[in-house]
Amino acid sequence: MECPNQTVPTEFVLSGLPYPKEMEVPLFLFFSFMFILTLSGNSLILWVVASDLHLHKPMYWFLCHLSILDMAFASVVVPKVIAGFLPGGKVISFVGCMSQIFFFHFLGGAECLLYTLMAYDRFMAICKPLHYSTLMSWKTCLILSLATLIGGCLNSMVETTLTILLPYGQRNYVDFTFCDISAVLKLACADTKLNEIMIIVDIGLVAMTCFLVILISYVYIIAAILRISSSEGRQRAFSTCTAHVTVVLIYYLPLVFHFLRPATQDSLDGVLSTFYTTVTPLLNPVIYTLRNKEMKAALVKLWGRNSE
Repeated sequence: MECPNQTVPTEFVLSGLPYPKEMEVPLFLFFSFMFILTLSGNSLILWVVASDLHLHKPMYWFLCHLSILDMAFASVVVPKVIAGFLPGGKVISFVGCMSQIFFFHFLGGAECLLYTLMAYDRFMAICKPLHYSTLMSWKTCLILSLATLIGGCLNSMVETTLTILLPYGQRNYVDFTFCDISAVLKLACADTKLNEIMIIVDIGLVAMTCFLVILISYVYIIAAILRISSSEGRQRAFSTCTAHVTVVLIYYLPLVFHFLRPATQDSLDGVLSTFYTTVTPLLNPVIYTLRNKEMKAALVKLWGRNSE
């Protein structure tokens, strides 16, 4: 798209969520409450794991890593969504917008890789139990965790740099609830095909490859579980996997819906993305505390210890 008077914008205006005026205060309170719950729930995960020596295992190391990413992921978007219900809260600086793009894709990419790593951990624990402690040492876990951060960072750096280098005109209205690349690209005064290809590679190729690896891992995991002779052993093995499977589905279903929905439904994309960044980081600690027996036992133990 050609734009006269090309310039570097100093700020953007976000459209925010569509809502009737009388819902402004309830929505402000709702998102504020959800954000507090997200930080509290994930902090609780960190506290429980740190307090119980029985949870000092690779599985719960990765769970703590996920909780930190969830808190950071929500902090990138939700505070700005909340500010959008206040006067002047929909304005975001150019630097702030590009920073939001970078951290959104950095943390989202790192989380995608981490889910794959968590599936690999379950595969090693159930399919290779005799070699698990050797192959999944603390040094290995630390290196793998750092690799997810480096992978997410490098991927986001490429996308963000390509977005920053684009020329922009005087239009600064972003038709989205936060600065997402797809929404910002519409304001560019140049061909954005390379950027769009990178989005497809990021969300389509990388995310779907990770999902395929997770799927293959669980085919082997299920086969290994079914070979366990005792029903108690099978139940214990399933209980360590169901929470991870649930959060993976919650992570990937919005992505699938994003690709299958009509391309013209921008407002629906905004609502979906807001749900994705607000509710998903809150659901992860809830799922892991309700569907994991070891976490529930540790939580009850910690509650009893602090209530004495």
